[in-house]
Amino acid sequence: MISQFFILSPRGDTIIMRDYLGNVPKASSEVFFRKVNFWDKGGRDAPPVFNVDGVSYLYVKDGGVFLVATTRENVSPSLVLELLKRIGGIIKDYCGLLSEEAVRKNFVLLYELLDEVIDYGYPQNSSSEALKEFVLNEPTMLKPSKSKGDGLFPGVGKGPTGVIKSILDTSRTEGKAREEIFVDIVEKISCTFSSSGHVQTSQIDGAIQVKSYLTGNPAIAIALNDSLVIGRRETSGATDYGGYRHGSDTVMLDDCNFHQSVSLDRFETERTLQLVPPDGEFAVMNYRSTYPFKPPFRVSTTVEEDPNSALKAIINIRITPDFGGDKAASGLEVVVPMPREVARVHCELGRDAKSGAATQSWDWQEKARRLVWKFKRVQGGVEHSLRVRATLSEGWGAGIKKSIGPINLQFTIPMYCASRLQVRYLQILKEHKGHQPYRWVRYVTLSNSYVVRT
Repeated sequence: MISQFFILSPRGDTIIMRDYLGNVPKASSEVFFRKVNFWDKGGRDAPPVFNVDGVSYLYVKDGGVFLVATTRENVSPSLVLELLKRIGGIIKDYCGLLSEEAVRKNFVLLYELLDEVIDYGYPQNSSSEALKEFVLNEPTMLKPSKSKGDGLFPGVGKGPTGVIKSILDTSRTEGKAREEIFVDIVEKISCTFSSSGHVQTSQIDGAIQVKSYLTGNPAIAIALNDSLVIGRRETSGATDYGGYRHGSDTVMLDDCNFHQSVSLDRFETERTLQLVPPDGEFAVMNYRSTYPFKPPFRVSTTVEEDPNSALKAIINIRITPDFGGDKAASGLEVVVPMPREVARVHCELGRDAKSGAATQSWDWQEKARRLVWKFKRVQGGVEHSLRVRATLSEGWGAGIKKSIGPINLQFTIPMYCASRLQVRYLQILKEHKGHQPYRWVRYVTLSNSYVVRT
């Protein structure tokens, strides 16, 4: 099915390489990296699937490295991309995290795993638990960088150190390893706003992810909101969820699916998921919600002609976090596409009383024709503003205002859940009364697509 698999560093160095069929040139990794680096079509990044000279390249980027597959056959792109994501998950399970250094330090172990996952270009086994009986090499563990975070919280900063460890820790050092279990609710939100600030479309794609380091694989119970309602139906012109109307405490999901290990005997009556967690990171439940929710950011913009010069336009952008001051967003980037008439820009960062402009910066990417406003950290309840003076090559026109934007926001908010889905309790069903493992329940919201029209 696939001809080659390789892992590239951010600089394009080939760290791991497997050629299964020999029908793709050896220099394919160089062709791929050059194409991705110089794609730049309309300011967009290279798509996850593209074709060059009859060779299809499929890739995902995770942990700063590229996981790439090549093929000359007509394969299912979603199948290959899912395989690449599974391989990334296996690397995290066995090496603790996915990064260039982790791959270099554990390349012997990774080749051993790769030989079991793919055989002659066909996927064979992508279960971290099943692969343990074939693995003989020990992983070389690394301490994560404080700025990179872990696999579930990219860019958030260093999480609990226990999550950065191999699943082999519990299987080969039973009784000595620190017993922990991590339950994470990870949500990606997609919103589109009109120029007046009204929400046009909104959606939440979420997952309850579990990573267990409990010896003996005891059963666990995860209790969710009592008011959780799943399924939508239309009744008498109003939206009704299984007989429940939307209320302040009701959490409404359109649909969901569960991992094969989950028992649903208690779910309908108690909203409790019971399961025996397999080794490695996995999604207990995936869900989707298109019901209106409170967006974490409000954005307002104005575009007008500079009264002092017909060759300049004034753009004012105001960002207001709509979440509590006890939470903060990290890695916020506000991307403003500019029309071809804009030759250059100059920005003035607004200062707020609490943090000032020290955590902000702006970058004019002339080739991509876009302005990027960056924040290291945005505290809840603190408003920020940016004043942009854009120099125009052809002078002010009616079309200038319409051609600026749409503005796109990218961010990560730890301990924030847009759908308000919560874990009421995490119970470990083990008879031994003295058994007291560490339980970690965390939440994170990521921007999948957050678009504001000017």
